Amino acid sequence: MAKKNPADFIIIFSVILLTCIGVIMVFSASQYSAGIKLKDDFYYLKSQIRWALLGFIAMAIMSKFPYKKIQKMSNLIFIICLFLLAIKFIPGIGINRGGATRWIGIGSRYTIQPSELTKIGLIIFMANSLSKKKEEIRTLTKGIIPYIFLMGIVCGIIILEPDFSTAVIMGAIILSMVFVAGANLKYIFGLIALAIPAMGYLIVSAEYRIVRFMAFLNPWEDMAGDGYQIIQSLLALGSGGLFGQGLGKGKQKLLYIPEPQNDFIFSHIGEELGLIGTTTIIILFLLLIWRGIRVALHAPDMFASLYACGLVFMIAFQVIINIGVATSILPVTGIPLPFISAGGSSLFFLMGGIGILLNISRHTTIDK
Repeated sequence: MAKKNPADFIIIFSVILLTCIGVIMVFSASQYSAGIKLKDDFYYLKSQIRWALLGFIAMAIMSKFPYKKIQKMSNLIFIICLFLLAIKFIPGIGINRGGATRWIGIGSRYTIQPSELTKIGLIIFMANSLSKKKEEIRTLTKGIIPYIFLMGIVCGIIILEPDFSTAVIMGAIILSMVFVAGANLKYIFGLIALAIPAMGYLIVSAEYRIVRFMAFLNPWEDMAGDGYQIIQSLLALGSGGLFGQGLGKGKQKLLYIPEPQNDFIFSHIGEELGLIGTTTIIILFLLLIWRGIRVALHAPDMFASLYACGLVFMIAFQVIINIGVATSILPVTGIPLPFISAGGSSLFFLMGGIGILLNISRHTTIDK
């Protein structure tokens, strides 16, 4: 193993800046609605700062924790993730919000979302499993079928919550990591061919998904109903112009966009900081993704390389989907913008995952 170097500075810089921007924009987006609904203007600000600080601690610890030990614990970590996913369906343990059971915790304030931990646990498990396959990854029976079953189990549990968008992210992580590991392309295309009709069936099997999809096709048909969120998001982005209306001066957060601190925070950034603000966010994500790929290409072993790829893919998928929804390129779905959207579990576990990436970067030979 190569001599240890300092952790990748560009990754650290990108994550810190994105998180700090997230704290500021979450406060700006939520202050008005939190004051009205929760009687506390600073509710989301305090929560985001608390989780950000815990996330930085997790990132620092994991950046020093040998990733080889994490690899040895990969099966245990994944079993814990599946256990947490399962117990949330037990009455009294799982917490239902808006018709979805996605959280476990004590009361409504201290909760975690097991699916956010499972994303990282799945990447660790996949990286360890695929690193041992070698040439077997190119076969159907040992290289593809086991991961079809894995996809069915993980995505199936997530869909039961229900959480279609997170299930899609999980499936995309599995598929992309199998591809990077060297699976036969004909099997990859076969999986995609099977996944498309399966996704179509899941969309038409739930009325609210059909409604969202139809609203995506023509949001102006029902401007005050099903197309409302998309139209308000576009109005926010359009009114921001080049420089934005100014920090704290946005109008769409005044109960026009529902929960602007979460899924539509990119629209809020566009309204208050303009094209310059949204472009800055995209550049920071591109820097992070680029540097993560560089770490993957220069990683000292297959596990480290596959883990870096998996984490980068996960971040990229979530960024594409979140921005795609905000700009009406994709149907409305609930995927947070990494490091920026309000949400403790997402921020904490993702920063812990970044810590593992930083640990791997310390064993690479690339210029920092």
